[in-house]
Amino acid sequence: MQTLDIHRPDMPDLQFVLFVTALCTAPLTTLNVPQSLRATIFNRCWTLIHETPPPRRPEDRVLDLRPWTELTVEAMVETIRAGLTEAGIQILAWDHAPSKPTRTSTPEAKPLIERLSKLYPQPPDEPTGGDGVLSQTCD
Repeated sequence: MQTLDIHRPDMPDLQFVLFVTALCTAPLTTLNVPQSLRATIFNRCWTLIHETPPPRRPEDRVLDLRPWTELTVEAMVETIRAGLTEAGIQILAWDHAPSKPTRTSTPEAKPLIERLSKLYPQPPDEPTGGDGVLSQTCD
């Protein structure tokens, strides 16, 4: 079971907002947030940065926070915490293995991804074929 304390998430605000809204839009059956509250949190965050209604299609329910200010992100953090606190939820809990990305990275992001992969390389896979040679995959 994975957990996240909403008041001490040990991550920057931007990451917190993106992470929680991703949890709220994911088809997780084990997240301890009711579906109606998940939709409310996403919709409230959406309306902070858009004048159009939130998208209905699940694959379109993604926040792009690149053009927004720190103040906007802080408002989203407070919106998320207020909604969860009102529902009596202090710790998010879910049981789901990490999944593969559903979208490919933009060409602009590739240099950053390559630099990050050098800073934080993936752990080696299990030895293959009993020859003692470890292989490593890079995405």
